[in-house]
Amino acid sequence: MAKKEIGHHFLARLGKKRLRPGGIKATDWLIAHGGFSKESKVLEVACNMCTTSIELAQTYGCQIIGVDMDKEALKKAEQNIKKAGLTEKIHVQQGNALKLPFPDNSFDIVVNEAMLTMLQGKAKEKAIKEYFRVLKPGGRLLTHDVSYTAQQTEAKLQQLSQTINVHVEPLHVEQWQKLFLKVGFSSVQATYGKMTLMSPAGMIRDEGLFGALKIARRGLKKENRPQFMKMYKFFNKVGKELRYIAVVSVK
Repeated sequence: MAKKEIGHHFLARLGKKRLRPGGIKATDWLIAHGGFSKESKVLEVACNMCTTSIELAQTYGCQIIGVDMDKEALKKAEQNIKKAGLTEKIHVQQGNALKLPFPDNSFDIVVNEAMLTMLQGKAKEKAIKEYFRVLKPGGRLLTHDVSYTAQQTEAKLQQLSQTINVHVEPLHVEQWQKLFLKVGFSSVQATYGKMTLMSPAGMIRDEGLFGALKIARRGLKKENRPQFMKMYKFFNKVGKELRYIAVVSVK
């Protein structure tokens, strides 16, 4: 097994379905503020295995397009969609968030969870401008990412990147909100809280008791233990000041 496996790929391999910093709590908050209906045209950027898209289609019956750069994740997404009987509601394709293959004013809602943090420098703003472009007037952007409230040292943020084996640049909660306003969104509402990605309570809430135990058992196997424990210790001790942020921005 590769020593430098990306954190969310590693957790997915262990069986974790919720791969977002605020887990189901943050996703549910976004959905509650999203204004979904059967008529909604929805785009999920960085859809991964389509966990959120499937729940949206099941709950609201809306039409969804999911895009992701990861071909393997899209294969799993297609399997999950087929298993859920939603092939008429959800379609997935490979796509780049920085250059979305859709016309202006195409969607009522854009969902993007746990991706913007992985974009460096101006790339964050470029992606958000793309989301703004493809949204219809009055449309909503629902985002969910890594953040913090207390000042974080560069060393701590670098350790986060080293822990999950991918470079990330989270922003302060106020910086996130200012960025959406800068791009042109007229209204920005946010909530934030403790990251639950690998906390025991968060794991049980997101995956159920049986699912959490299964993930832990797999994580503690000899071949997985070093990375599992490294991530567990960081998120529950060293990096416990990190937060998730969920933001609803209206065009």
